[in-house]
Amino acid sequence: TLKLLSDTKKIMPETKTKSGLMLGLGETRDELLQVFTDLLNNGVDFLTLGQYLQPTLNKLPVDRYVHPDEFDELGEVARRMGFQQVASGPLVRSSYHAREMAEA
Repeated sequence: TLKLLSDTKKIMPETKTKSGLMLGLGETRDELLQVFTDLLNNGVDFLTLGQYLQPTLNKLPVDRYVHPDEFDELGEVARRMGFQQVASGPLVRSSYHAREMAEA
């Protein structure tokens, strides 16, 4: 996925790229910061962060529910790191405010 995002940016540098992460699956803060760095290093402009919710009983269970304050803080960290737009909250999904982000 990183290669696809990077290649897209190289071929069409004016195209905005976006990636999203679902939190609550056991990830650590250090892992998240590394992923943020990897995404930025591959030209990603926009980032969404949301809470993973187990869709059915036969899917991975939620490891933990991330507090809204932590989403706010991670969103601010991502902005300071260099993402142009960040949507971060428990109910945020990859398409969250996609039009608004693209037009900003």
